[in-house]
Amino acid sequence: MPPPRTQGKALRQRLAELRGPDVPAKALDARALAALAANPGCSRRAILDGAGVNKAALASALGSPSAFGQSQFALTRGNAFEAKVKADGGAELLRLVHEKLDRGAEPPAGAQVPDLSAAGPEGRAARTALALREATAAAGTWTLLDHPMLALDVAGSPAFLEPDAVVVHPDGSWTVVEIKSFPMLDGSADPSKVGAAARQAAVYVLALEEVAARLDPAPVVRHRVLLVCPKDFSNLPTASAVDVRKQRAVTGRQLARLTRVQDIADALPEGTCFSPELPAAELTSAVESVPATYAPECLSACELAFHCRTRSREAGAVTALGRSVRAELGGLTTVEDVLAAARGETGDPEDPAVAALRRAARLRAEALEREAAPCR
Repeated sequence: MPPPRTQGKALRQRLAELRGPDVPAKALDARALAALAANPGCSRRAILDGAGVNKAALASALGSPSAFGQSQFALTRGNAFEAKVKADGGAELLRLVHEKLDRGAEPPAGAQVPDLSAAGPEGRAARTALALREATAAAGTWTLLDHPMLALDVAGSPAFLEPDAVVVHPDGSWTVVEIKSFPMLDGSADPSKVGAAARQAAVYVLALEEVAARLDPAPVVRHRVLLVCPKDFSNLPTASAVDVRKQRAVTGRQLARLTRVQDIADALPEGTCFSPELPAAELTSAVESVPATYAPECLSACELAFHCRTRSREAGAVTALGRSVRAELGGLTTVEDVLAAARGETGDPEDPAVAALRRAARLRAEALEREAAPCR
């Protein structure tokens, strides 16, 4: 649950101090919220994103500049593809929604495309909420909301999110549409990219549910979203329905836990600040005062990944080898601990992880002995 209003105000003031004097906050977007939910154990990312710290600038100041983000070419290609999908009042996009998600409805013809322009993100969010309410009341028609603005409460503060599109069906239900530039080859796409898109769409679903909850009766927010991608190696759009119930549940739980940002902030030393303008030694000390949970997946989701990877390797942490390896090793948290357990120097022989390591070490030694033995 979000903290009370007074606590939220105190938290925002504390986070502004951590960000640095007169440093504007970097707004959270759906991609950042999805990445937060994908690595909920990382206190470092939670506090930095909660404080609105520009992690790309922070990584450069720490001497580990980030290569995270899309190239300008990829952005241009993605924008061109999205424009193609939404051309002619979104006729092709609505056809795909009808084909993949709602074949029982009347085919979309002459759909409504309301103007969502307004001053500032708060104004756009209010205009979007009004358009959703009007479209839901207009039963029997299709409505396409192009780049609506949604507000999601995150740890007592609104995060403004902008999905590619939201479609209101003739029955009044709502669907999130994600348009991506990676291809679908023979009807399927890269699973890791689809997973990332599903987590991002789940954030939009949560934000839509907050809007729907304010209406009476509350409309249905569909948990099957539409993922639109180029077909094979062409620029023609194709689509797939993606069930995001699991991602929505996980993301909802993790975002609810972001109220722990208050606890992380309270545990920091007095005067801690993450401003990139600080001297390198002071900034490094501030960042290292917050524990990180590095995994190789962070390289595609966090601007601080190179810095955290270096520290993880220096500490010999097994998380640098991947979460699956870390899970298999139980209480053995460093490479040194793993090797010592394999050699029989430390560890409980009854521990399944220790027993497996020692057996693997014996098999390796036997294989090396056979390899070194002269041929007979």
